[in-house]
Amino acid sequence: MIVALHRAAHGRAGDKGNRSNISVIAWHPALWDLLVEQVTEAAVARQFAHRRPTAVTRYLVTGLQAMNFVLDEVLDGGVNDALNLDSHGKALSYLLLDLPIDVPDSLLGHLVGP
Repeated sequence: MIVALHRAAHGRAGDKGNRSNISVIAWHPALWDLLVEQVTEAAVARQFAHRRPTAVTRYLVTGLQAMNFVLDEVLDGGVNDALNLDSHGKALSYLLLDLPIDVPDSLLGHLVGP
């Protein structure tokens, strides 16, 4: 079943200069391997293609079933330089959590929401 990432994980985000930092944390440990497999640097780069990141780097925090993505050059020059409030890293976390993922039937019970 294809669902939005927010059904399998929640996120935290921030920004520094022209870099966005977005963490993805599994709602349940059983979803971790699925997230590692599908929420890749390439998938995140495609999700943010309209923002034209110059680099997307993923860091895994396996003990917490979490991953952190650093996206370079996605904030219109940086929060202090941009006139667009939606460019802030905190707002961009919602774009990542809208990423479609394919969840097998055996893991559907671990998803949140309808």
